[in-house]
Amino acid sequence: MIQKKIGFFLFFLTTVLQAQDFYSKLRNKYWEYDENDTRAFVFVNLAISTAKKEKNYAELYQIYKDAILFSPDKKLIYADSSIAAAKLSKNEDFIGNSYMNKGVIYYFNYRKFQPALDEYLKGYEYTKNANDQYLKYENLYHIGVVKSYLGYYPEALAIFQQCLDYFEPNTRANIHPNLIYNNQKGYLNTLHQIIICHQSFRKDKEVQKLINEGLNKIPKDKSFYLEKSYFEKAKGISDFHQKKYDNAIRSFDLALPELIKINDFTWISVIYFYKGQCLQKLGEEQLALENYKKVDSIFNKHHFILPELRKNFEELINYYKKYNDPKQELHYTRQLLKADKLISNDFKYLSTRMHKDYDEKALLEAKANLEHKNSYGKYLLIVSGVLILILGYALYYRSKSKKEVQRKYEELLIKINNFDLPKEKAVKERTSKMDSKLLKKLKQNFSEFEKCNGFLEKGLTAGKLAANFETNTSYLSQYINEFKESNFNTYINKLRIGYATEKICNDKDWAKYSIEDIAEACGFSNRQSFSNIFYEQNGIRPQDFLKMRREEINNIRSSKFS
Repeated sequence: MIQKKIGFFLFFLTTVLQAQDFYSKLRNKYWEYDENDTRAFVFVNLAISTAKKEKNYAELYQIYKDAILFSPDKKLIYADSSIAAAKLSKNEDFIGNSYMNKGVIYYFNYRKFQPALDEYLKGYEYTKNANDQYLKYENLYHIGVVKSYLGYYPEALAIFQQCLDYFEPNTRANIHPNLIYNNQKGYLNTLHQIIICHQSFRKDKEVQKLINEGLNKIPKDKSFYLEKSYFEKAKGISDFHQKKYDNAIRSFDLALPELIKINDFTWISVIYFYKGQCLQKLGEEQLALENYKKVDSIFNKHHFILPELRKNFEELINYYKKYNDPKQELHYTRQLLKADKLISNDFKYLSTRMHKDYDEKALLEAKANLEHKNSYGKYLLIVSGVLILILGYALYYRSKSKKEVQRKYEELLIKINNFDLPKEKAVKERTSKMDSKLLKKLKQNFSEFEKCNGFLEKGLTAGKLAANFETNTSYLSQYINEFKESNFNTYINKLRIGYATEKICNDKDWAKYSIEDIAEACGFSNRQSFSNIFYEQNGIRPQDFLKMRREEINNIRSSKFS
């Protein structure tokens, strides 16, 4: 009986819509439903079956694209169907857009940046010369988002500014209302991304100005509630940085419902983290803890976390360390290690792919454009080619150098985390020719010397240290040779560099110091000597180590990404 009713309904609907704009009428029907509302498929499926029968691949591509919105659990399947239909239509704009839409699903619904970037770059090949300029800038916007995630904020800002220059004028152009709507969305999302970049640089005045601009220009329409939530989230982070903690919490609470509704777990976790930070500043330790645990719950479920939320696990570790709960402290330490591994994997892959597939292609396109524009000027072509080769080599060398420094930096962090002072083996004591009482006394002296950081004394010599130990330089040198397996200068320098490295890594105040100040604090007579020995021992220059450590600290403090 039910099947007969459905059949009659579909027959009636098809009859009513005959001789009319069939697909647009059906769209009007299913667009009445909210995102992820499967009731829309009564009309979506009818449109799909009709387009298949008619072999209307252009319409089929669009319907599958629309189906993505209403499917809660088969978005990738419909995205693949949209790609297949677009290819059958042989319309490059459709093909580029369908790849981009699949990338959006990986990014927005799963926060899988590696496959998302792959799809964006496939789409870029089709949309860079698109007839529909909106598609070009929409895809460019998504590449900018990945740039922002990687922390390449100046490059991301340049991309977003291009997008803004396109979207903003088209929000008030004399074009179809649907196109105005799309450009309004593009404009507001791009403005939000620009705010994220400026927040990473702590440009508070510029951020506040852009937030006000966005909130004032959002249409009073439920279709833009999500964009309003993003601006409220940005306002909350801005208020947090300005220590307006109560205001920040109010903005976060306004932003959360719409983000929870669409399960935007990335920004939900960001809000919970900053809300926890606000509550902690207000002395509400237990409420703060609840928010930090919500971030951990999202991380467990989706296996994704932004670099700036790394501190969330540090807060949990510190809490349980403070209240002497080693079991929970160990649990969240493991969570932090998982987060670090995940962040590291994403950064390595994404930065490599970005330079290889996007920057390199942009460079080759610039070369092609120069050749096309100057086809009659051989001399100019030669000059341009040389310049491009030089630029290409410079980019390659820069990328290679940055990767090498990054590798050395990561190796050094692992070395620091696993560092233990060398233990003197008992077998050496048994085979040593030194008097046992003297040996015991020197062992105790050296242990106290290392524990109290006596090696930081400037101008320290073997003679001075021997006098402090109430022995002579001969015994001192013999002990260092046997048990420290080095000479006096090498031993002292190794301790000093180890101390400096650990301080730069774990003490945020030290990361602010100059090389000269650190060298002096560690007992070195000059910067050059410190720099050379630091490089010899760690495989990386102290200035590079300091720079990367500062960037990492800033990334933890700042906000990014949508």
